[in-house]
Amino acid sequence: MKRFLFVSISLVFMVLWGSQVLHAQTGTTPDDKQAPRKRGGVFTMYVLDPLARTLCFSDGKEGMAFVNHQWGTRCSDLSYSPAGNGSFVAGTDSSRVAAIVDLGTPNDLRTRYGFEDADQGGVGFGSLRLEGDKVMVLQEDNSKTKPVWQPLEENPKLLEVKSSATAAIKLGHIYIVRTADTKDKSFQQLVKLMVIAFRPDEAVTLRWELLQ
Repeated sequence: MKRFLFVSISLVFMVLWGSQVLHAQTGTTPDDKQAPRKRGGVFTMYVLDPLARTLCFSDGKEGMAFVNHQWGTRCSDLSYSPAGNGSFVAGTDSSRVAAIVDLGTPNDLRTRYGFEDADQGGVGFGSLRLEGDKVMVLQEDNSKTKPVWQPLEENPKLLEVKSSATAAIKLGHIYIVRTADTKDKSFQQLVKLMVIAFRPDEAVTLRWELLQ
């Protein structure tokens, strides 16, 4: 009887210990709502992927999702359309409107605004920032003086929002995407992005960053 009792207690201990080890190895997945908002990164959109053909700027993940065996959008801030030779589309979610402005290549920015930069360098893209309600770009980049910013000439175009705004995808070009909401007037999202790889009818890879 004592031996049977000892074996039973041992089995109970082993089961409890095993469940604790499994729990420790498995861990828990943090709630996405509690995770800090993603500020930017690199993302590839695939025209034939039902999920990754769109991008959500809130978490930097696919904008489409499968839920209960059904396909739908969860947060499609930017989409890749094969129309033409490939286009960006924004302002497609319910009540959302958008504007997409093509700023050209890094060399175009350097020539237009006069700051110093290497050939196809990153100074222009890196300097784009939000000041008040305007997007600013570097004016001077001299180590002996304090950097000076100037408003983008394209700021007025960012106010021309509409549903399903589009812009042609061009390798190496820099874009600003502004999204507003027709119901929530306080909502505004500004993102800068650069096309770093592009295979028409297949995929486009972006470096993107929130401006607010």
